[in-house]
Formats: sequence, C-alpha cells, structure tokens
Amino acid sequence: MNEAQQLRERLDAYRILHRTIQLLNTNTARDLEATLQAVVDGVVESVGFQVAVVNLALDGMLEVAAVAGPDEVKKELDGQVGSRAAWEELLASAEPWGTLRYFSLHQTNLGDVPSWTPSADPSDDPDAWHPEDCLVAPLYSPEGELVGVLSVDLPVDGRKPGSLQRELLEMLAAQAAIAIDNARLHAALVQSIDDLRASAESFRLAFENAPSGMAMRSLRPDDRGKLMRVNAALGELLGYPTPDLLELGLRAIVHPDDRAMLTDEADHGRVELRMRRRDGTHLWVSANSSIVHDADGQPDFQLIHVHDVSDRRARELKLAHRAAHDPLTGLPNRSELRTRLYAMLGSSVPVVVLFCDLDDFKQVNDTYGHDAGDAVLVEIGQRLRMHVRENDTVARLGGDEFVIVLRDLDTTDARDLTERLAEAVSRPVNYEGHVITVSASIGLGASAPASTVDQLLREADKAMYRAKGDRIRPLATRPDRRSRTPLAH
Repeated sequence: MNEAQQLRERLDAYRILHRTIQLLNTNTARDLEATLQAVVDGVVESVGFQVAVVNLALDGMLEVAAVAGPDEVKKELDGQVGSRAAWEELLASAEPWGTLRYFSLHQTNLGDVPSWTPSADPSDDPDAWHPEDCLVAPLYSPEGELVGVLSVDLPVDGRKPGSLQRELLEMLAAQAAIAIDNARLHAALVQSIDDLRASAESFRLAFENAPSGMAMRSLRPDDRGKLMRVNAALGELLGYPTPDLLELGLRAIVHPDDRAMLTDEADHGRVELRMRRRDGTHLWVSANSSIVHDADGQPDFQLIHVHDVSDRRARELKLAHRAAHDPLTGLPNRSELRTRLYAMLGSSVPVVVLFCDLDDFKQVNDTYGHDAGDAVLVEIGQRLRMHVRENDTVARLGGDEFVIVLRDLDTTDARDLTERLAEAVSRPVNYEGHVITVSASIGLGASAPASTVDQLLREADKAMYRAKGDRIRPLATRPDRRSRTPLAH
C-alpha cells in the first residue's frame, strides 16, 4: 500500500470514528441502556468487528448489558455475570496492547467471566484471528473507576487488528467510558433531583459529593444565567475558589469562540468547549446539561456536568495532524496543500505557487544512502519554511518535490523570493562528516480570477520544467541525467 492509500485509509477511518462518536454523544446523559447499545453498535459499524459486548460494573459484579452481533452470541451471553475479582485478575494477566488487553481462551483461566467461542476452524496464518482469541478494552471513568469492559470478536477481515484499528478502538472505548459514566451519573442525579422535592438536604449532599464538576445555573427571569451553586470538584478542575466561580459565572470563563454553545435552552444536551483555568490556560471539557423544572412546570435551573476531555481531544488532534502532514518533514502533505489552495482561491486575494524540485537528488541517495537523503529533505524543508512568511504554506508532495504557496504577493516579489529560495537550497548540508550540495529548479504560477487548483499547480509545474531545462541544457549529452515526466494532478 502506497503513502497516498495509507493516508486515504486513515482519513476514512477518522471520519467514520468521528461520526460514531457523534452518534454516541446523542445518547450521552440519557438512558443508560440506550448508551450501552450505542457503544456496541458503534464498534460493529465503525471499527471493523462483527461482535461487540459491554460488561457493566454493578455491585462487585460485571453483567453483560449490551451485545451487538449474531443472534447466537446474544442468546449465549445476554444477562450473564462475572465477578469483578475474576475480571480484574484477567485484565492484569492479559497482554497489554496499548490500553487494550489481549488473551487467548486456551491459555487463560477465565474463572466465572462470561465467554463465547465461534464455531470456526483456526487458520495456519500466524496473523489470522484465532477462534479463541479475545480482545477487550477496560472502561474507566475520569476518576479511574472500572465502569465496565468492552469486548470485541470476529474482525471483519479475519486478521488480528493492526495499529490503526487498535487506535480507533482505544479512542472509541475512551469515549464510551465517559458516555457510560455520564449516563450512570445522570441517572443518579435525576433521582437525586426527584428526591429534592422531599428533601433538599439529600440533593445538596449528592451535588456536593459528586466526583465530576457540577454547576447549577439559574433559568429564573430575575437572575437568568447566574450560577446558583458549584461543587468542589468543579473548583478543583478549574482552579477557582467557590466564591470566585459564583461571582464570575460560566460565560466569563468559557473561551470567547465557544460561548455561543453555552445556551440556556440545552436539555440533555452535550457540548465540548474550552474553559479558562485560574492560571490562564484553557481546558477542553465536556459539558452535559439538563433542565430542572419547578413545581409549576417552569424552568428553574440548568444542571451542568463538566468532565475534562483534554487528553482525548489531544489524541484526535494528533491523528488529524498526522493525516494532513508529511511524516518525514512535518510539512503539509499533498491533500492538505490542495485543501488550503481551494480555500485561498475562493477569495479575491491573489495567490502565487512556486513548484520546487531538487536537481539530480537521486545521486544523493545513491552516493550517501537514503538516511542522508532524508536528512537533506528535512533540512531543505526547514530552509524553505524559514524564508517565507508565517501565513505562507510550504508543503512536500513526496520524493524531492516541494510546493510553496504565497498569499497576497505580486509576481515581481515572488520571483525575487524564488532566487533567494534557490540560493538557500544550494547551501551545503553537513551530514555525518559529509558535505552534501544540492540545487533546485523552481517554477512560478500565478492565480487568475478563474484559476482552479489543478490549473495553478500545472502552471507552476510546467514553469519548473522550463527552469530545469534551462539549467541542464549545456549538459544535455550527459548519460546520467534523469528524464522527467510532468506531475499528474
């Protein structure tokens, strides 16, 4: 599989995962049973397994609470229970695959942990999925409590999952753990709110002792939007003393770009937004809202549950960055380049594209080795980046080809920049005692009112070949010169 195919596979997987998490979030803070079923259905629909099971932690036991897969699996597993002790022993002895745990039934003492084995003949392929193979994802709440275990079986392709499939399962499991914990917490809090009509003290204790951040935001006409109460967990999460939080209010600590999501009308709604901590840093949180009505049926206050989701957001951003950037140089890749060009050409700002190709770069690899060639490419990418402005784009298309996109720069200044870039590229590169010198041919393409991305890239590509022809024409009889084929877009 080439680099472009791998990139497309990662992007497709990321889009599927994003849609699945969105679907899962529609069940967050609602019915626990619906949330559990959304978890297993999401795994089967998006991660590439035919069977998914959630074992829910209840009073020292784990009960099979949701199953997605063939009817025979549901009939055999639905409602079965296993002790927490047996599960914890199993998780501790299984082989770690990141946050996942892998084991084989014929090598493991399951105790009373529920199990199911498909009726299939094992393959001789060492990478094939064996009928007795098991892969599980422990589900922990943000406070580290085991709230359940997600089990998967029967990979669609019949093979042990690779790194991308495992990563997707890990991310979905992390989101599922939060969703399950939220649903459980919400159910407990709704019950507490009902009890409040009989005992205000009962609700106060439940609110204050909740392990997650919580806030009561008034919906009454006379003080709408004002914080009525916050718990200690929210103050610890954001670093504010309770009086300061009550005085500031939620809108004051929500990032300005995210304030529109903090509405008074949200009932059983979930949003992810940034909140400012007392030290000035911003924290990504999941805010789940429920509206509590008074005895007359009028909105009384908004109950908001706040969870820290910074780690998960960081993982998603990292995956998105990897999908849009060249792994060697860290520069934007072909797909990201085209995305940015589409956006620029949609405005009235002029755009200039420089197509940069290193001359006879194959000789570097042949003479000094591919590690040296990679080091040269990284250095050239850094030099190109240093000689352009912050809002300009330097991308690597692959091999020894780079593209520079210049926004709002006339062609005269762009040609002057081209000479400076060629000079910067030609400076020697020191690598493990070797002094390596390369040169570059650079072509220029300028946007017109009706230019397309392909036209602009093609114009710069052709200009680069003309520059290369001018450079090598006096040496055209040399037998080691490469013949070049125009770039296909």
